[in-house]
Amino acid sequence: MQTMREDAETILREAVAAAQPGRLVREALEAERLTGRIVLLAAGKAAWAMAQAACACVPVWRGMVITKDGHLGGALPPLELAEAGHPVPDARAFAAARRALALTQGLTAEDTVLVLLSGGASALFELPLVPEVRLREITQRLLRSGADIAAMNAVRKRLSAVKGGRFAQHCAPARVVSVLLSDVLGDRPDVIGSGPAVPDPSTSGEALEAAGQAGLLPDAALEALLRQETPKMLENARWHVVGGVRLLCAAAEETCRRLGYAPFVLTDRLSCEAREAGRFLSAAAQYHAGRGKALALLAGGETVVHVTGSGLGGRNQELALAAAPGLEGLSDAAVFSFGSDGTDGPTDAAGGYADGRTAAILRALGRTAEAWLDDNDAWHALAQTGGLLRTGPTGTNVNDLSVLLIGKPRLTF
Repeated sequence: MQTMREDAETILREAVAAAQPGRLVREALEAERLTGRIVLLAAGKAAWAMAQAACACVPVWRGMVITKDGHLGGALPPLELAEAGHPVPDARAFAAARRALALTQGLTAEDTVLVLLSGGASALFELPLVPEVRLREITQRLLRSGADIAAMNAVRKRLSAVKGGRFAQHCAPARVVSVLLSDVLGDRPDVIGSGPAVPDPSTSGEALEAAGQAGLLPDAALEALLRQETPKMLENARWHVVGGVRLLCAAAEETCRRLGYAPFVLTDRLSCEAREAGRFLSAAAQYHAGRGKALALLAGGETVVHVTGSGLGGRNQELALAAAPGLEGLSDAAVFSFGSDGTDGPTDAAGGYADGRTAAILRALGRTAEAWLDDNDAWHALAQTGGLLRTGPTGTNVNDLSVLLIGKPRLTF
């Protein structure tokens, strides 16, 4: 019989497998009749897999794939391939965006630009209207402020030549068809990848508020850009939203049921502090543990971390570590959380796992779980307890999943 840790790895693996983008891209393109010369732009952590599926479906003339370091899967003729920095844009992202603009210059109304976006595209497909150093500073300040993805994108759209519908404007009069692999709560097309090819409903007021909360104002030049509005209508653009965290939740739910747990999806819109989510799940464990029932409580979404320490980690690792004190002493409960793209923060882990032994192990090593959390150092803490979940790049990105397992199922004959 598998251990609870092995059950967690099985749930992770099968949920991610169900969210692979190839089938989703093929189904979206079956609903389209793409004409003329087809130029493809794929950006995001799942860009290579999405582009591979598209190239098998339609006759791509030329194009480009822009993805995170380590996420390319090999040559895809006739496409040009580029890797760039994430979550903070770098010079490689800017160079790739300039090349994408060149590849889509001078098209006619008979041509089609096929845009394939996945999580990470906001950083990977970027051409700033502010100096590069300043953009990196702004992005870092927004990340550290704990701003949600919608607030961050309201700012970034107004500082970019390609976001917020501006890329579709550039491609006109060519038609622009987007397939958007959702990694955002609510699956809003204008939020996925900062909406380079869809109308933008965000307002300059929202952008100014987010910038103010991040301590970026007063700054006259920045404020002038943030007051500019983005395109609210794009007659040459249409789009399909595919995937999303509901798909991840449904696949995990089915795997939990097969493993013998009674699953219940709490939400597919988890949006709070990672620590609070971890503490909530451990509190639920205290109520349900020891009752002889095998349960799985699932929550999809994306938590946030307000970074005050100097450690290493990500939101999923922090969530798992925050659950550890509440799980201590429970022999039949575990909490794990992971990013479907296989990366969690600037680390080599997809997420973290904690059970009733985690807090005691850390204390025996001379430092409490709470002390590790105070330094935002979940990676080093979980590395010592065997609690890091590692998958490597998965080829997809449909948000995060957090799971509480209670009561290991027993084999019956």
